[in-house]
Amino acid sequence: MPVKKRPVSPRQKMINLMYVVLMAMLALNVSSDVLNGFSLVEKSLQNTTSNASQTNQGIYADFEAQMEANPKKVKEWYDKAQVVRRMSDSLFNLAEELKVLIVRKSDGKDSDVNNIQNREDLEAATSVMLAPGTGRGKELYNGINNYRERIVQMVTDSAQRRIISSNLSTEIPTNIRTLGKNWQEYMFESMPTAAAVTLLTKLQSDVRYAEGEVLHGLASNIGVKDIRVNELNAYVIPSSQTVVQGGKFSAQILMAAVDTTNRPTIYIGGKEFKSDRGIYETVCSRTGDFNLVGYIEMMNAQGELVRREFQQKYTVVAPSATVSADLMNVLYAGYDNPMSVSVPGVATNQLQVSMSGGNLTPTGEGKYIAKPTQVGGEAVITVAAKTEGHVQEMGKFTFRVRKLPDPSAFIAYSDGQGGENRFKGGKLSKQILMNTDALGAAVDDGLLNIPFRVTGFETVFYDNMGNAIPEVSASASFTARQKTMFRSLSRGKRFFITHIKAVGPDGVERTLDGAMDVTVN
Repeated sequence: MPVKKRPVSPRQKMINLMYVVLMAMLALNVSSDVLNGFSLVEKSLQNTTSNASQTNQGIYADFEAQMEANPKKVKEWYDKAQVVRRMSDSLFNLAEELKVLIVRKSDGKDSDVNNIQNREDLEAATSVMLAPGTGRGKELYNGINNYRERIVQMVTDSAQRRIISSNLSTEIPTNIRTLGKNWQEYMFESMPTAAAVTLLTKLQSDVRYAEGEVLHGLASNIGVKDIRVNELNAYVIPSSQTVVQGGKFSAQILMAAVDTTNRPTIYIGGKEFKSDRGIYETVCSRTGDFNLVGYIEMMNAQGELVRREFQQKYTVVAPSATVSADLMNVLYAGYDNPMSVSVPGVATNQLQVSMSGGNLTPTGEGKYIAKPTQVGGEAVITVAAKTEGHVQEMGKFTFRVRKLPDPSAFIAYSDGQGGENRFKGGKLSKQILMNTDALGAAVDDGLLNIPFRVTGFETVFYDNMGNAIPEVSASASFTARQKTMFRSLSRGKRFFITHIKAVGPDGVERTLDGAMDVTVN
């Protein structure tokens, strides 16, 4: 069955170029003798389309034959090929029907598409394709779009997808003044009969080309799962190249072609190794790098002894595990501390991880959330792994538990680009101040970014005599009176935000040290 991708032939490239040149000459209102050239392009396109159709029919015939020989293997691709055939024939036949209608409109009921008399007729294509209520242009437009969208999904090669999409494009060139015309008006309005028929023939050629590309891809898929052997090689397939001390190194040694009735003879270190299934196992009592070296001997179909060398490196490591806090070297009480846990050479789904002094919750592949409970104590994470049918402890890891650090208070405002700035003291514009409704707080030291909830604070203003005027808020929001005081502040005036209280994810309320010094700018 033909499966090779075929490049566009020089002849096809020439036809495409002729088509472009003739269309350009027609647009420039060159003499009507130019229309004779469309007959040449039409015949060339018909020959190309006919050849593509014959090639495609050959592939369909091969599908039929292989379907009869091995329906279980071929049915999936055969069914897809039939879908491609129905899709392609539908659009191809629509184009052929429109060609007949246009020529019949131009030459009468006894017309012949292959022998157009009134090639220069400018009304036939317009009438058939664009007549109000009966025009078929919209139908053709929708048919091309539907076919293109469905057919490109069946093409795996990105370059071919681009070619097919370009060939079947219904976009109007952006560098041409269309005066508001849609695609069908741009293509067929006042188009000579000869040119309109050539356009539709080119569409038929593009359909058969796209059909052929998909069929070649489907045909190649039939043999994807077949195993074709053209040489024999020795292979070592280890269950793991890294072994924990005390565990077993396990590997399968085989030829590339395996015959269950003719097992190969395996030699390791110069000595014959006997195994019904070719499975090699040895207990690994020492750490370090090792190399399994040997060769395989087997008789081929001609009775000749075939020998292939093999070697496989593997590493034996001591029991170990890795537990790391993703953000810090300590754990914070009452906080969801992200953790990563891994053991070299052991899959994460074979790990058993537990924690004392808190709760440990798995969140993904080797990822956990550790939540210790007692400040000042210790949290111990124990890691064990299932290896060789038993559970082996890989290590214990101790973390000190600390209280969450105090957050910093801030006034959040937009940076004008969709981001957020945090003002923590200094000069602040009055506009930003008036547009701010509440105070925020967070541990934001470049490593941690832990939000806190402000539960209260106090602002301190000073009158002209230097007397302090405190105003208290019992929440994170500025009170109406505080807003009024903001409004009365002139440039260069300052006030303080102090006695800020906040609650973090650990549920502990704390009063922040210091005060935020704000100068109106």
